[in-house]
Amino acid sequence: MTGSVVEYDLSAGVATITLNRPDAMNSLDLATKEALLEAVTQAADDEAVRCVVLTGTGRAFCVGQDLKEHVAGLRSGERLVDTVAAHYNPTVLALATMPKPVVAALNGVAAGAGASLAFACDLRVLAEPAGFNLAFTGIALSCDTGSSWTLPRLVGPAKALELLYFPRTIGSAEALELGLATRVVPAEELADAVSELATKLAAGPTVAYGAVRRAVLNSGSAPLEEAVAFEGRMMDLTGATDDHRRAVDAFLAKEKPVFEGR
Repeated sequence: MTGSVVEYDLSAGVATITLNRPDAMNSLDLATKEALLEAVTQAADDEAVRCVVLTGTGRAFCVGQDLKEHVAGLRSGERLVDTVAAHYNPTVLALATMPKPVVAALNGVAAGAGASLAFACDLRVLAEPAGFNLAFTGIALSCDTGSSWTLPRLVGPAKALELLYFPRTIGSAEALELGLATRVVPAEELADAVSELATKLAAGPTVAYGAVRRAVLNSGSAPLEEAVAFEGRMMDLTGATDDHRRAVDAFLAKEKPVFEGR
């Protein structure tokens, strides 16, 4: 999908999903939300995809809901909960639970649901001009797109409430300090840094990465005895993969393993 509001490219195991409404700061109107959900679902379901990169074009990563469209919807009696259920929730669930690594490449500001989408990714690489803004209460709304779940796990409940109560732009340096950013690079180095990271992940043990994602996600709400039992199931899954056997053979031969994602 090129030339559309959401572009999709698959190359060497890396699916790059690009929000492409630069004139609207990649805000999410209905067409963009539908295309984003389709792209994320496609990447999640495609076994050829071994790493996903979510990014934007122009000066913003994504500033969340398109408020111009939202105002028109309010006047016609539409309810926000409808698009939350139809678009935001399934998109963030697919991002957070797909059995492969997901990287957010923040070319610019991520606000509202845009920040929430980034928080659902495993790793967030920020260009130095990029940042976050939890803008929800600034327009008298609650948080959505999973941020009530992801943000406290990144910064702790107290800090999450502070950031949600008092929206402000969190610059890249502070984001790195808080743990919202994995890495910060100069803007001109973002593409290369993300490409290097995504290429490394796509060449890794995909099933193991997916199992680790599932185990960490499960541990967030499971007691210890259930968490270790789930770890056992993930060990059973990954222990039966070709990649595991190949890695053990390579270790014994003192060679570097080559993973195929199976």
